[in-house]
Amino acid sequence: MITPLDIQNKEFPRGVRGYKEDEVDGFLDLVTLDLEKIIKENAALKEQVKSLAVELERFRTTEATVYDTLEVAKSLMNDISSSAEKRASMVMKNAELDAQLIVREAKESVDKLDEEYAAIKIRLNIFKTRFKTLLESELERFDTLSAEIFSEKDFEDLRSITDLKPREHVIAQKAAASEKTTSSTIVMNSLKTGDGL
Repeated sequence: MITPLDIQNKEFPRGVRGYKEDEVDGFLDLVTLDLEKIIKENAALKEQVKSLAVELERFRTTEATVYDTLEVAKSLMNDISSSAEKRASMVMKNAELDAQLIVREAKESVDKLDEEYAAIKIRLNIFKTRFKTLLESELERFDTLSAEIFSEKDFEDLRSITDLKPREHVIAQKAAASEKTTSSTIVMNSLKTGDGL
């Protein structure tokens, strides 16, 4: 490659009818200056190309890293999405199982309450029947006792008491009252002790 120095040092042979030396030298000076300028620009551009090549390589490396990072991020997002879906599915299944358990326990509780209600109803009917039987038997005993207490003999005794003297009349009334009290006590005791149950 020709250099500016080559141009400056170049000497042309002189001929009979040659060019004017001053004009050729002036033109060679202009060409030399332009060539020096082009060479400097070329060197600067080569440096810039090297710098850009290094930067381009760095960008390519970075681009590859970015692509790798994006792929990892996509994979991670897919994993997270899949994991979230699995977790949501598990949470839903657990919630459904909990709901089924609550419903089953509620049904069992209702069934148990129904059974208890039926048992209480049966016991109440048994109690009513026994109590009714007790009352009827006590009424029969009361009727029997009252029939015994107020028998014809008692009426005759009462009539004879009215024929007694005042002091004897009082004693007879006390005896009759004592007899009635004893009969009432027997009836009350039998009601308290539950005879007839």
